[in-house]
Amino acid sequence: MSDDVRMTAWVRGRVQGVGFRWFTRANALEIGGLAGFALNLDDGRVQVVAEGPSDNCHRLLDWLRSDDTPGRVDGVTEIWDTPRGGYDGFAIR
Repeated sequence: MSDDVRMTAWVRGRVQGVGFRWFTRANALEIGGLAGFALNLDDGRVQVVAEGPSDNCHRLLDWLRSDDTPGRVDGVTEIWDTPRGGYDGFAIR
């Protein structure tokens, strides 16, 4: 499971105004090997796009679903795809 993948996740709950994007970026950098971003959406969700080794993307997804996140996560929906590239590190948008 070390092939590079693209994971896009939509996190719903109380995830805006609580540092969620900052902590997502910090966890992505701690995991390592991930590029992408975390973005607040107008409907109150946070979108997370991560590209890198499959194992690392799964670790980030597990964290998004854990009780360690700031705020309150009510659910996470994700899709998997092939990487598109074009990211310079992991950004907060």
